[in-house]
Amino acid sequence: MNAPARSHARRFFPGIARTGLLAAAALLAALVAASGDAEAAKRRAGGNFDGVWNVVFATRAGNCGPTYNAPFAVQGRRVSSAGGGKVTGGITGGGNVAVRLSVGASVANGRGRLAGNSGTGTWSGLIQGDRCSGTWQATRG
Repeated sequence: MNAPARSHARRFFPGIARTGLLAAAALLAALVAASGDAEAAKRRAGGNFDGVWNVVFATRAGNCGPTYNAPFAVQGRRVSSAGGGKVTGGITGGGNVAVRLSVGASVANGRGRLAGNSGTGTWSGLIQGDRCSGTWQATRG
């Protein structure tokens, strides 16, 4: 460190020797890095399920088709359609999900859980006038 820089540093950090200044700089760098890590962790906690999910609905009760497919989009805590129908819903940081899917006059509500790149749950609704229910499975694509 040259003399003007040392003088400047002593004026703002009185009593800190050269090694103390280096230690303070290292501490500051560590704090900045830690705050960046905390921000990244915060983003992951709310968005670790982000992406497009292919959801397959299997009918277990009622006079509906045997299966239905629908792509869902997850961004942060929000679930929406990734094509085909209107999807509204939400997801917790732990992966618990609740959605409502409507296509024309048909509507279904689903609940379940995502973990990693897959998920499962149950659904029920009114599909083309018939009351039906079943299970769903999702994979992140």
